[in-house]
Amino acid sequence: MKAASLHELKQELTNLPASELINICVRLARFKKENKELLTYLLFEAFDETAYIGLVKAEIEESFELVNTSNIYFAKKSLRKILRTVSKYIRYTGSHQAEVELLIYYCRKLKDSGISLTRYPVINNIYQAQLKKINKVLETMHEDLQYEYRRDLDYLD
Repeated sequence: MKAASLHELKQELTNLPASELINICVRLARFKKENKELLTYLLFEAFDETAYIGLVKAEIEESFELVNTSNIYFAKKSLRKILRTVSKYIRYTGSHQAEVELLIYYCRKLKDSGISLTRYPVINNIYQAQLKKINKVLETMHEDLQYEYRRDLDYLD
């Protein structure tokens, strides 16, 4: 079965009555945890992005406390898992400002975690890749916001 294009889906959804649209959304949310999380964000948290960013930062904080720093292999796996979670939350917002803020926070926590970036090249590569991503997104933002976030980036370099 071939999936319909996004344009076709959008046209079909505009023709549906509200009750049927609700049923489709609920059915879609049942199938995958990510769909349910996105729907939760859109319905309950999208109106207050600052509070949402605060919640994600708190989750990042908790996750970094659980990182096993005794074995670098487990530390690397934990750091990648935290980064996957952060990326998922960034996708939900679709906001460049939230993306930069969360990635800067992730990098700051990584730097403050006590794991040596110079001693472990794999972890340093994770860190450097996030810095590149932050700089790439910063270029698309307004100059005033760029200035604010560049000051935070200076701490990380």
